[in-house]
Amino acid sequence: MADPGPQRGWFVFGFRGVAEPPAAGARRVEPEPGGIRVVRPAWSYTGLVTGRGRLVLRGLLAGPLPGRCRDLLPSESHVLLLRGAALEAWARGAGLCGGPAWRRRLHPGETAGPLPLAPGGYVTPRPPFLHPLPLPARKLVLGHEHAALLGPAGTVYTWGSSRHGQLGHGGLEPVSEPRLVEALHGVPMGDVAAGGWHSVSVSEGGDLYAWGWNESGQLALPCKALAEKRPPAAASVSQHEEPGAGEAELKLVSPKAAPGAEAGDFISIQAFPALLDLPEGSEVSKVSCGSRHTAAVTRTGELYTWGWGKYGQLGHTDTASSDQPRQVGYFPANGLSVEDVVCGPWNTYICAVEK
Repeated sequence: MADPGPQRGWFVFGFRGVAEPPAAGARRVEPEPGGIRVVRPAWSYTGLVTGRGRLVLRGLLAGPLPGRCRDLLPSESHVLLLRGAALEAWARGAGLCGGPAWRRRLHPGETAGPLPLAPGGYVTPRPPFLHPLPLPARKLVLGHEHAALLGPAGTVYTWGSSRHGQLGHGGLEPVSEPRLVEALHGVPMGDVAAGGWHSVSVSEGGDLYAWGWNESGQLALPCKALAEKRPPAAASVSQHEEPGAGEAELKLVSPKAAPGAEAGDFISIQAFPALLDLPEGSEVSKVSCGSRHTAAVTRTGELYTWGWGKYGQLGHTDTASSDQPRQVGYFPANGLSVEDVVCGPWNTYICAVEK
């Protein structure tokens, strides 16, 4: 009998939908016939596309679901599908019954995906569904109020609201059209991600950059709200999660410092990209952002998370938030190497393979 090779599977931390309680522990996602090809979490449910093109909506009651799916974008109002040779938006309130509310057929020679990229523009899972895009893109990601685009040459463009600095242009003014993030120009990027109000990119060399809102430590920069919750001694020692897990040295001033010191040592909004260092100088291959948390996969298969942890979405067996990258110990403890990560607003999905 042929060797089946290493076993691969998906896992989830954090909020799992309205039908299931939030939890801090890991749960293996039930496998699907043909395997799971696409994972797309929304606020209250998660959409999956199997290797056989079947659409699965975990946590959402629905009637018979459309087939021949290739990709999806879920929201609380609509589910946008790349299905066969068409883009379709189905109303979630109708349980995806009664046909699509919007449809755009792909003409011969046109390609779409990965979503939200579409011929001549990009799509969103809410009206108006199709938007023009004036420049080519390798990848496009959507935050709550902004978008980020990775260009063919590794350049990063952003637009939308910047009230939390999530565009990375140095100011808080909105931008209506894609604008080059000049601070990253000259450093080719290999990946980009958008959270609720923050953005992260990874250079082709594996360096990590973050900008935007740091209210919950999602930029891995010193966060005043989290420092005030730590015991006084925590500002002078390193944090350890469990044997074998990564560590990050704290470099915070006391929460009782003078106002001037607080302004210089804690960061609420980072309007320019900041270069981040993972423990042990790890190089990053993949990054994803939730509403207020961030996850990064290293080139050696480790997973680091930081930011808001109320629902256990950081994977550290607790619900604490963190402004420092911490290695998730579950995977090395179980002989698993992480290949991919997809953050939902309040959860984190991980694809891992046996070592």
